[in-house]
Amino acid sequence: MTTYVISVPGTFTADIGADTRTRLATALRPTDPHGTRMGSAEGLDVLSVNEDNTFTLRLTVQADTGPHAEQEAHRLAGSALRDAGLDERSASLGSAVITGIDSEVR
Repeated sequence: MTTYVISVPGTFTADIGADTRTRLATALRPTDPHGTRMGSAEGLDVLSVNEDNTFTLRLTVQADTGPHAEQEAHRLAGSALRDAGLDERSASLGSAVITGIDSEVR
């Protein structure tokens, strides 16, 4: 198994409040990239939101292959959004992309 850092872009179709952001960040906490050398060195936040309501989720995923890591990251992102009370209409996701590979987790 390899540890991948995956970025999943998306767009909030409406303004979301601080409470929703907090719930989303909490739901994503187990996948926080700060637990990897790369995530820590690069200061990768699990959730980044831009002024135009676009966002990026950065997740740590363990998988056998890159495509499996991307699929798992997309699944985890969707689950976290639902846990935060968001659905596909209020937060659409783009394609997951491998940001880095980090086989050593602290």
